[in-house]
Amino acid sequence: MRAIVLAAGLGTRMRPLTDRTPKCLLPIQGQPQLAYWFYLLHHYGVDKVLVNTHYLHEQVNAYVETTDLPVDVTLVHEPVLLGSAGTVKANRAFVEEEDAFFIAYGDTLMDADLGALLDWHESHRQPATIGLFRSPTPSACGIVELDDNGIVIGFEEKPRVPKSNLAFAGIAVGTPALFDYIPDEVPCDMGSQVFGRMAGRMAGWELRDAYLRDIGTPDSYARAQEEVSQLRVKPA
Repeated sequence: MRAIVLAAGLGTRMRPLTDRTPKCLLPIQGQPQLAYWFYLLHHYGVDKVLVNTHYLHEQVNAYVETTDLPVDVTLVHEPVLLGSAGTVKANRAFVEEEDAFFIAYGDTLMDADLGALLDWHESHRQPATIGLFRSPTPSACGIVELDDNGIVIGFEEKPRVPKSNLAFAGIAVGTPALFDYIPDEVPCDMGSQVFGRMAGRMAGWELRDAYLRDIGTPDSYARAQEEVSQLRVKPA
């Protein structure tokens, strides 16, 4: 199985930590954040991962080239940021022969049962399935409405008046049919330009007993350092 890890963000909210280090390489208990995704994906059967790079991409290149990793990593440099959906579409050739592939947001630290997410996806046979969690701050997230069959019937990015607290967790399963819903715009974002268009054609699965932390601020980064012991799957 293959995966795309979105890791090219500038990390502006993380400054000054990201002044000289790309966000995906900021260490969490001595291991780059990106490594946690490599080990989690490998644990659930992924052997090839594509990572997009932009800011300080030379450091990511050096890390991948000099580190013994559990997956085969392909790096794709974006001189101009394409956005989450734009990156997926630009690298269609990497995954289009797969029945299903993972899309992971590299700035999320996660330990979740991706096997259960994949099982839910296979049982629903939709172009995509997104992992979900219950957010204490739904107005800051991409919020989902689900029907009784687990199909997403509504998706709104950072709504002023949230219709639920069920939020996108930063992990999804895609299929080749997903590309039909991604417009040609650049940059193009999954949350604001794709998921809403897929209402009725996308499944959602609430991740059970999962650890999730969006590492977007120095405070959340500090909390991740304290909580990393909760992860069952992590770098050796």
